[in-house]
Amino acid sequence: MQHCVVNGLPIGGSAPVRIMGVINCSMESFYSGSFVPPEAVQAKAVEMTEQGATIIDIGARSTAPNTQQISGKTEAERIETALKEMDGSGITVSVDTTHPGVLAVCLKHDIHLVNDIGGFASDAYAQMVADSRLPAVLMASFSQPGDAVGLDATIRALSTVTERCERAGVTDYILDPGVGIWTPLRSVNDNWELCSHFDVFQRFNRPLLAAISRKTFIGLLLNKPPEDRLYGSLAVTLMLLLKGASLIRTHDVAATADVVKVYERMVNKA
Repeated sequence: MQHCVVNGLPIGGSAPVRIMGVINCSMESFYSGSFVPPEAVQAKAVEMTEQGATIIDIGARSTAPNTQQISGKTEAERIETALKEMDGSGITVSVDTTHPGVLAVCLKHDIHLVNDIGGFASDAYAQMVADSRLPAVLMASFSQPGDAVGLDATIRALSTVTERCERAGVTDYILDPGVGIWTPLRSVNDNWELCSHFDVFQRFNRPLLAAISRKTFIGLLLNKPPEDRLYGSLAVTLMLLLKGASLIRTHDVAATADVVKVYERMVNKA
């Protein structure tokens, strides 16, 4: 597997499983418990780092279905306020945005990774990442986030993403199969299919991101709101680790770190 290096930290291959802690600067988030006000961003990032996160992923726009939409200007203002709090902290920061204008603002700050759920559907965005020489997390997408429906389509979308990387000259990246109900065409069963066959995505020889924390497909199975989906999320996380996930994106760093530690002890028999 070709590993990805983020701020000197190898991800994938023989490297340990890494944890990406989620900081939402969006009050519209599907999980209200994940919202962090600007003045608390650095303290929350420090707390997550101490709990076991090696990357902090900061976003300012909710992408959950049926959530209130905000302007690019508002997203940029929110994320810049958060990044100002993080500048000089020494913490490895990822920015979660699909918009070139917002990314341009982020690039003025101390960031180390770009998280694009659009999968480089925007040529301008891809070129900005290439010029910055930053690594990227890229989700399976054709023209908009989550438009790959089903396992076969997700494989095709990831192939398209890798072709976009080659065209743009981006060689350091992590692939995200895009588990989630992103569009009305997506079903709960589609998400369980992606999780059940997560190991198939290893064919791309790239580190894989598992981003399932407290998502709707888990809630519908358990008939529980986001606030009560921790245990279900941890169960899916363990299964995806067994199927090749290299990076876990989570709202719950401490609990996830325990799962990763147990998994690595069992697998490595250390």
